[in-house]
Amino acid sequence: MKSSLPTALPAVLPAVLTLAATLTLGAAPAPDSTHAQPHPGSPHISTAFSLPGGKVYPEGIAADPRTRTVYVGSYADGTVYRARPGRPEAEVFLPAGTDGRRTANGLRVDALGRLWVTDSTTGVAVYDTADGSRLAHFEVARGAGAPAHFINDLTITPDGTAYLTDSVRAVIYRVTPEQLAAGGGALTETYDLTPALRPRPAGSFSLNGIVSDRAGRYLLTVDMTAGDLYRVDLRTGAIRRVALTGGADLKAADGLDLAPDGTLRVAHNTTNTLTRWQVGANGTRARLTRTITDPSLQIPTTLAHTPGRTLVVRSQFDKGGPMSPDSGTPTTFTIAAVRGF
Repeated sequence: MKSSLPTALPAVLPAVLTLAATLTLGAAPAPDSTHAQPHPGSPHISTAFSLPGGKVYPEGIAADPRTRTVYVGSYADGTVYRARPGRPEAEVFLPAGTDGRRTANGLRVDALGRLWVTDSTTGVAVYDTADGSRLAHFEVARGAGAPAHFINDLTITPDGTAYLTDSVRAVIYRVTPEQLAAGGGALTETYDLTPALRPRPAGSFSLNGIVSDRAGRYLLTVDMTAGDLYRVDLRTGAIRRVALTGGADLKAADGLDLAPDGTLRVAHNTTNTLTRWQVGANGTRARLTRTITDPSLQIPTTLAHTPGRTLVVRSQFDKGGPMSPDSGTPTTFTIAAVRGF
């Protein structure tokens, strides 16, 4: 693993994270602290496992329900880590720079156990989790005249189709099972959400996390700057803003996790917040049911709900990372375990 951040990180991430640069983030307590709330059933925040190396700055996470193995990606250099059940420290699964990968943003394990890893600078690669071999690779157009892009997160529907967000262009790309079987190709946009989005400041992100319902009827993706959630109908292509109730929005929302029962869990990065929502049966409404704010979350970028706990990525982007490159470096990078959420 590289000992320092790349000298040319994608410029658009710091731009969007500065939307909350005026927030005063309290000093984070020890990672194994307990989150205190004044009512019974308060969630307990502890450390699930640590990540080896220096400037890791993790961002993506994926859990394989078949093996209980967890994969974590580094935004700093594209390293992908593997955490085996019961072990206190993860190991390097895909070293930095593998296949030219510079970042590892969104991670998903599909129904056949293949690991999908997005690189914000290029596209997405698919790996065999048994031996780490690359099975397929898909890229966006690059070079002179090509539009700017930032490939961020992805979801995989029950039929094996992958959908990926672009945080700069506000489009969703698609990779079909047939394309995967062919081994790669160009990422082409399938849905353009630009006309549906609220106006946003120049240089800021729009789409970030993305999930799909268990029946493969629709996608949900978040506009992290405006705080809106959007539903994309996979049958008709219709795009609509989801009605959010409960007195909150999805500003600074990064990663999403949608459970089969319609529970949507959200990581809000710069506010050190997790929210939980109940999504209606047709995906057009979502009601806020829980909010947790705690500095020990350390700029949470995404999360994965597993039996008995929710795993949360502590990016620490504000400590020597892309949010604040001159503010020193953490000595340890960890993944949090939140129980009762």
